[in-house]
Amino acid sequence: MNFEFFISKRLISEKNTNNSVSGPIIKIAIIAISLGIIMMLIAFATGTGLQEKIREKITAFNGDINISQFTSNQSQISLDPISTEQDFYPEFNQAGIKHIQAVATKFGIIRTATDFEAIVTKGVEENYEWRYFEEYLTEGRIPEYKDNISKEILISEYLANRLKFKINDQVVVYFLKDENSERPRMLALDIVGIYNSGFEEFDKSFLIADLKQIQRINKWQSNEVGYFEVLVNDFTKIEQVTQEIYQQIPSELDTENIIQKYPNIFEWLSMFDMNIAIIITLMIIVAGINMITALLVLILERTPMIGILKSLGASNWSIRKIFLINASYLIIKGIFFGNLIGISILLIQKYLKPLKLDAASYYVNEVPIKISLSYILFVNLGTLTLCLLFLIIPSVLVTKISPIKAIKFD
Repeated sequence: MNFEFFISKRLISEKNTNNSVSGPIIKIAIIAISLGIIMMLIAFATGTGLQEKIREKITAFNGDINISQFTSNQSQISLDPISTEQDFYPEFNQAGIKHIQAVATKFGIIRTATDFEAIVTKGVEENYEWRYFEEYLTEGRIPEYKDNISKEILISEYLANRLKFKINDQVVVYFLKDENSERPRMLALDIVGIYNSGFEEFDKSFLIADLKQIQRINKWQSNEVGYFEVLVNDFTKIEQVTQEIYQQIPSELDTENIIQKYPNIFEWLSMFDMNIAIIITLMIIVAGINMITALLVLILERTPMIGILKSLGASNWSIRKIFLINASYLIIKGIFFGNLIGISILLIQKYLKPLKLDAASYYVNEVPIKISLSYILFVNLGTLTLCLLFLIIPSVLVTKISPIKAIKFD
């Protein structure tokens, strides 16, 4: 083994000399591997980042799983109340569930002196998960909902700009009449926070208010809510958790997760997995072809040396390992520079956000980046392993070289 490493080191030291034919080809192979690593890291980081960011935005407005009454109503509006006196509330003792919260929604119209806008008022409780809205908050603060009925609301930047509202302004919301009221109800609410999720479909519709306001408008009891939102620990297991919840809740209740609720969006997101797979496949093939070319040139250039080693008694496999060790060094070098450049690009985008996106098309304002050690290791180890596997076959050329002819080779 020491002999093989010694010869490999000699090859490495000679490959960039002026007389070396393989020098430029090896440099091209190293650059190809580096570019492949960069492209794969970017594909993983942006693909998974976009999937996660859009899913978080949908979760922020809908939760991961909804528990509601069986109904043919497909809208966002709570029509039939559910009692909070359930075995699963306020703590759902089941593996995979992070949080459960009671909410209610109601159609309304915001009217100003010059304009109006139809909205969905979402009533939330004191223990509502504000983590996502804290991230989206652009001005003001998160509302506080405790024992008394609060007039504080959170409004989107889209609605604030359209209707010319600002922090501490009063918003008059008219709620449409239903079987529980003879005429439309009016509420004067105070803006304490403005958010921008970048998901215009939700931003132009949702106004966040106190759940007790919705209960009062609907003439519900204090223990009646529209539905429950469940947040899961691992989104990849959402289908399994949905089925487990359905088995545990009363028969008059139903479950629906956000994949079922927004199938088109999640089908679109699943296409990113295919894009990532295609990019990885192409980059591995390009890197492999370049390394095969470099190895073949290196073997042909060192044909006399191979002949001498064989005449001294070296086995074919020992000589093949010499070239594979040398190729491994080149692959690792390309991987190193690829990681250095690729991770630097990802960190710049993650923290400085120079690259922007059209929120109307992609639901986010900038290219989202998710940096994970798992996919970085996968890209690096996968590239190293597959490139070495590709090189085993062309290294067979060593066995075809005759010592006598190789020593005469010029």
